[in-house]
Amino acid sequence: MVLIFALLPACEFRLRGLDSRAETPDLAFTRSDLGGATDALAGSPSVIATNLASGTTKVSVNKRITATFDDAMEPSTINALTFTLKQGATPISGAVVLDAASHTATFTPSAPLGLSLLYTATITTGAENTGHSALLANYDWTFTTGACSQAAIVLGSAASFAVLAYSTVTNSGKTTIAGDLGLSPGSSVTGAPTVTGAAHIDDPVAVKAIADLATAYADAAGRTLCATIVAGDLGGQTLTPGLYASSSSLAISSGDLTLDAEGDVDAVFIFQIATSLTTAATDKVILVHGAKAANIYWQVGTAPSFAATSAFKGTILAHDAISLGAGATLDEGRALSLTAAVNLDGNTIVKPAT
Repeated sequence: MVLIFALLPACEFRLRGLDSRAETPDLAFTRSDLGGATDALAGSPSVIATNLASGTTKVSVNKRITATFDDAMEPSTINALTFTLKQGATPISGAVVLDAASHTATFTPSAPLGLSLLYTATITTGAENTGHSALLANYDWTFTTGACSQAAIVLGSAASFAVLAYSTVTNSGKTTIAGDLGLSPGSSVTGAPTVTGAAHIDDPVAVKAIADLATAYADAAGRTLCATIVAGDLGGQTLTPGLYASSSSLAISSGDLTLDAEGDVDAVFIFQIATSLTTAATDKVILVHGAKAANIYWQVGTAPSFAATSAFKGTILAHDAISLGAGATLDEGRALSLTAAVNLDGNTIVKPAT
């Protein structure tokens, strides 16, 4: 008896008997009935893009690695076993997430990468599309981290707060806080700002957040790697990622300050300011080429103040009181005071997206 498979519409297969001596019925199978037998018909997926070209150098130690596929992928097969990162033979731990809409997988290392090291990322043949076809071969690419790349400041539980103070929070006018409001050990919040997050007033959450803020402040103040010395007025300048240190005060008073990430959305900016930080009215911090407010930190040794209608970005880690003038905005930022108050006046403060 001769058997012939015929491919029909809707992925249906018919098995027809051609032996005239046997009464062999037609048998129909759908793709789901055949399981993996039809994978070759669906075609194997491929990696069509990564956020780092193989051989890229001076990569941020905070880099999240992405790979984009040409097909919808089976989520259960995109994980830390099929998307790996190694430094030499040493595996790097991390979390893998698949964005189904864009067919993009992201590997986020559990800790900052090392400086000036070569890494190899791999998508293995364990990665399958939704038709259960696997990559035909492992896909590898390499990159090298920068010698002066800054790791992000770890805020811990303080990260959920848009405003966090030690003694008091005062407010005049219509202030909106998009994020949590915290205070400890003080308990006085005046002026009734509108808070879209949670309010933690001298409770265990606020106590922990102040402790984590102290750790973050010490980290920011203690950085020394590849520091660039700055002084005076930063207005009108364009700065690239790195550590900037001032032995006195800094101002943004003669124009806008532009922070340029040079295409690296994971790049970090840290400003160490021994005394005060001030802005002039209407002056702004502008982010370009992938710079993210979540990766910008201002460690201020005394009391920063922001003039009316100025627009600031980034996390302010201040030792003393923080004061925002009438209408000043901290859009994509945090006002975190380690030992004193946060004083508000008709402001908008929006916690940065991560």
